[in-house]
Amino acid sequence: MTDFQNSYAKLEKSELKRIEINELPKEIPNFKNSFEPKDSLIKKWLSDWIVSAFKSGKIKENSLLPRKADLAYYLGVSVGTIQNAIRSVEDTGLLESKQRIGTVVRNFESTNPIVRKSTSKRERVIAHIKRLIIDSKYKLNQPMPSARQLSALIGYSTNTTRLALEYLCSVGILEAKPFRTNESNWILKRIPELTEEEDNLYKETDISHTLVAQVENDLKEYIKMNHKVGDRLPAHFELSEILKVSVKTVHDAMKGLIDEGILLARRGRYGTTILKMPGQNLLQPAIETSIFAKAEDAAIYSYQKMENKIKNYIKNNFEIGDKLPSMDALSKEFDVSSNTIRKALQNLSKAGFVHFSRGRYGGTFVTDLPQDEEKQAFRWLAVDPGYTITNKENM
Repeated sequence: MTDFQNSYAKLEKSELKRIEINELPKEIPNFKNSFEPKDSLIKKWLSDWIVSAFKSGKIKENSLLPRKADLAYYLGVSVGTIQNAIRSVEDTGLLESKQRIGTVVRNFESTNPIVRKSTSKRERVIAHIKRLIIDSKYKLNQPMPSARQLSALIGYSTNTTRLALEYLCSVGILEAKPFRTNESNWILKRIPELTEEEDNLYKETDISHTLVAQVENDLKEYIKMNHKVGDRLPAHFELSEILKVSVKTVHDAMKGLIDEGILLARRGRYGTTILKMPGQNLLQPAIETSIFAKAEDAAIYSYQKMENKIKNYIKNNFEIGDKLPSMDALSKEFDVSSNTIRKALQNLSKAGFVHFSRGRYGGTFVTDLPQDEEKQAFRWLAVDPGYTITNKENM
């Protein structure tokens, strides 16, 4: 069993219990009589409460924090301040955020992450600042540029840069001055080391290095460990359970493997087939990549085929000005989905054969009668016509 199956959990938002605002401490931080930033005060307040509530059993692992907007209203601060505070608490291991789910409470005695998520901008900035310290040969106790100056140097926002600097303070690389100014507020206390992952983040010029890229790599490992060429992959929803990510993330990751020629996606019951093992080079194209058209091409053939059927149906049964049956009735007539009928009619409308009208007496009306066209049955097959050209000498 692979690491992503052992290390992560796939959380379902509907199954998680959200902590109510009235469960939070009644005594909130005093922002007026402190020189510390508001998000730092909130971090301490929230961290202390999570640990004590977890120990007392008032909250459990994977409980959802209140929504950021509700927390901001309760504490009388902006949503951005709450966001910054939560990010800082995440660094301590007490919280973990996941897009479209929320922020969940972790077991503070565990060091393993709960959910899989993409690399954040802040993590990229941390890598850039570490690299800057190393390359610029900063000395111990030397002041660092301000967050604003650093953000200009590395090309990220001032707020994200400040969050990265505060993280570096929390791990002892930097030390924050007690009184903040517009100048340098950070002193170098320890020369950082750049991990291999951070070095890759620094070198990565495309900031779209996301969870999808991670899942692409894991999907390759899963294929190498569990399948061989010619096997059909499990359905998307099964892979989402195996890889601990959403079905959409699986879908997006598979696109990359399809582009690399590792997978072949076919419509209907054929599913997704493994053409080659990851890292393997094919000396010649596999036969199935030549015969079968791409899924999107097969979809186009399907709609065009339905357009021709409806044209013949109109020509044989209606006159100009007649009203066509409803889309539901046509879908039953031709034994296809209403969506296929709708797309075919839309194309026929663009070609001037039908017109849509709304209202009580609306519907789809015939505006022109199709003419006889030469039948081209082959074009409707979900096959690549080029296959017959490139391989006819072998047939």
